[in-house]
Amino acid sequence: MRASDRAYRTLREDILEGTLEPGTVLGEIEQSARLGISRTPLREALGRLVAEGLAAPSAGRGMVVTAASLADAGQLFELRIALEVLAVRRAAEATAHATAAHDPSAHGRFADLARSFDRAISPLTEGADPTDYYALTQELDRAVDSTCGNAYLADSLRGVRVHLTRLRRLSRHSPARLAETAREHAAIARAIADGNPELAAAATVVHLQQALTHLRTDPDDSQTPPSSTLTHPGRIDPAPLKETTA
Repeated sequence: MRASDRAYRTLREDILEGTLEPGTVLGEIEQSARLGISRTPLREALGRLVAEGLAAPSAGRGMVVTAASLADAGQLFELRIALEVLAVRRAAEATAHATAAHDPSAHGRFADLARSFDRAISPLTEGADPTDYYALTQELDRAVDSTCGNAYLADSLRGVRVHLTRLRRLSRHSPARLAETAREHAAIARAIADGNPELAAAATVVHLQQALTHLRTDPDDSQTPPSSTLTHPGRIDPAPLKETTA
C-alpha cells in the first residue's frame, strides 16, 4: 500500500471513530511523525480528506478536522434516502435478473446477509458490543453498491455515509434500537435477495426514517459537542482548535 493511501485510511478511521475530534489541527510535522511518513504523501492524504469534507483549511492553522453537526442530519438523510432507495431497487432488480438466468450468486449473498442480521438481533438486545454489527452493515452497503450496477450512484452514497457515520457517534448507544436496526437491515437484505425492488425500497425508507428519528430525539448529551461547535462539514469549528501530539 502506498504511504499516502495508508495515511489516508488511518486518518479517515481516526476521524470517523472520534480519535481525532472536530477542531483538531492536523499538523504536518506531528502527523508525519505519528504515521511514519514524509510530508508529501501526508499532503496527498489530507487532500483526499478535504475532498470528503472530513478536513478543511483554516487560516493560520493548516488543516483541521471538520465538525459533525446534528443540524445537518435532515439534509443528509434526505439525500441518502433518495440515493439508497434507488440503489436497493437496482440491486433487487439485478438479483431478480440473475436468478432468472439461473445465477444464484446475488441471491445467496443477500440471503446470507439477512440471516447474519437475524442472528445479530438477540446479542444486540442483550447489549453486546456492536463493532461486529457495524461491520455487517458495511458489508451490506458494499453488496448493494456492487450489485446496483451504477458506479456513480455508489460513489455518491459512500460520500453521504461517511458523514452519517460521524453523526451516529452523537446518538445514545441503545441496545433496543440496535436490535431494531438489525431487523430492518435483515428485511432490506431479504427483499433484495428475493428480487423485490418495491419491498426493498419500502424497507429502506422505514429504516432510514427510523434512524433519523432516533438521532434527532435521543442524542447522547455526553457525546454531543456544545452548540457552538456544531457546524456544517464544510465549515470550520469556531471553538478553540486543539493541536494533536499523538
